Order: sequence, then C-alpha cells, then structure tokens
Amino acid sequence: MKSIAVDMDQVLADFLGKASKACEERFNIAISKEEFDVAKLEAQHPELVKKFFLMINEPDFFRDFELLDPDAVPVLKELSEHYEIYIATAAMDVPGCFAAKYEWLLEHFPFLNPEHFIFCGDKKVVKADFLIDDNVKQLHSFTGEGILYSQPYNEKCTDFKRVHNWQEIRNLFLPVKESSV
Repeated sequence: MKSIAVDMDQVLADFLGKASKACEERFNIAISKEEFDVAKLEAQHPELVKKFFLMINEPDFFRDFELLDPDAVPVLKELSEHYEIYIATAAMDVPGCFAAKYEWLLEHFPFLNPEHFIFCGDKKVVKADFLIDDNVKQLHSFTGEGILYSQPYNEKCTDFKRVHNWQEIRNLFLPVKESSV
C-alpha cells in the first residue's frame, strides 16, 4: 500500500486565518489572511514579532483552527481506505503547539491512526511515497514525490504538481491505479 504524508498548517488547518484574527484582537493590527506573512509583520512591526511567537506558542493557540477546506475530512477518510496516511507537521519552531495540534487532529480526523502523526522539523525524515505540503522548502528536502498545496506565497513555484483544494487531491489519488500518481 502506498503512503501519503499530509502537512497540517495551510493544508488541513487554517493557520493564517487564526494568526490574522489574533493579530487584530491582541495587537490591533489588521492584516488579512491572504496578506499575512511573518516576514512582512517583522518588517512593518518589528516590536511585535517576539510577542507573535510567544502567542503562537501558547498551549491552546493551535487548538481551535478552522479547517482550511471542509472537504479535507471526507477526502482523507476515503484516501485512508486505499493509502497509508501520515500527518507530517513541522512543529519544531513552535514547541508549544504539540498538544494542541495532536488534539485538533484527533477531533477532526478520528479515523486516522495517531501513531502516524509526525511532529518534525525538516520533512526529509518522512518516509512516504507522497507529501502534500504548501512549503516549497519542505517539498525540496522530501525524498518522495512532492505535491504542492497552492497558496499565494508559493504561486511562482513550478517544481511540483500543484493542487488547489481537497477535491483536486481526491481526483489525483482516486481511483487507485496500478501506476504511480
């Protein structure tokens, strides 16, 4: 059975939506999720970056994310009947997120095996056939086939197959064919 590793933030969970709302509520800075970028935040409000990283390291910050695409749940459930599914989230820069991410995954994807939740830094350690991720750097270090989950900040990358939503992921991987995707 082939395996698919799936990133969490900005593929399953809406990190930028939560970060955008939190910056407005806590720091009175309005940045849309489409425009949100930590580098821009640092350039425009250098005094807030440390507070931002403290905020996202709070134990519950990652707990109440919205799903990025509601189709992720039924599509992953269907994929899990044909593939080994792993969740590979780069969590080392935000060590306070582990418990909240774990609980969020259990809540939204109870059909997945929690022993297949991988909290890592560089995803080159993930041994799967495919990785679906929004981070070009992670896809470049991954040793299997990378699938780029489209976001405004990665729109110029042409190095990988690109998907825009979970229905496209479903169409890419199902029905399961004898040949590689």
